[in-house]
Amino acid sequence: MKPYIFNTAQITQECIAWIKHWMQHNGNDQTKVVIGISGGKDSTVVAALCATALGKDRVVGVMMPNGVQPDIDDSKRIIDFLGIQSLTININDAFQGITQAISQALPNQELTPQYKTNTPARLRMTTLYGIGAMLGNARVVNTCNRSEDVQGYSTHYGDSAGDFAPVAKLTTEEVVAMGDYLGLPYELTHKAPSDGMCGKTDEDNLGWTYHEINQIIRENEVGEHYDAIVKRYLVMQFKLHAVQLPAFKPELPDYFAEKYGI
Repeated sequence: MKPYIFNTAQITQECIAWIKHWMQHNGNDQTKVVIGISGGKDSTVVAALCATALGKDRVVGVMMPNGVQPDIDDSKRIIDFLGIQSLTININDAFQGITQAISQALPNQELTPQYKTNTPARLRMTTLYGIGAMLGNARVVNTCNRSEDVQGYSTHYGDSAGDFAPVAKLTTEEVVAMGDYLGLPYELTHKAPSDGMCGKTDEDNLGWTYHEINQIIRENEVGEHYDAIVKRYLVMQFKLHAVQLPAFKPELPDYFAEKYGI
């Protein structure tokens, strides 16, 4: 593997250039992009990258609470900070409607935690594509990162979907570094990753830290949970095989890609 050196300024500028190039070849100079804004680091940084690449007038940030979202002020903060257009679509009625219909069809089945977590994520992606269609075929931006993806820590055809993926090949720590380089609010870029639905952080749910995952991705470092992390990757990699979006690919080492091909 190549030595791992992350040049934040260089990678950030290369990512911005990649977004410009992709949009030039998959739209026109008026085509907008639609981004779900959660208030976390990924959507915050991706929105900033797109606003820098395309201009703030071409970026639409969409807030999608499922009823009440306690940290929605974080979403509003980055939208105001960037000066991008914003929309708020509360998906609760849609969630309750489809849940009622499914419960009636399966009257003896309890709603599983997987259903409660993944269904809102899929409704949010449907919402983004609906808005994209209403705005003249706008492009929907994927905001997943490499650290989440190698653990299958995204909802299949929910937040794992989209038209293009600016940070899908970058680790959590690299995304944070880019956010700092772009001068984004520290509290948002350094916010503990969470799906915002189960009340726990990603690391609580996984049982290990993103730092340990990142050390494997970039340097194949064998830490305490090395075997468990690789095992989870092997179980979850079907998601990566099923959804392969156009993505910015920095020239950085990637253990999983080099060993397993994706």
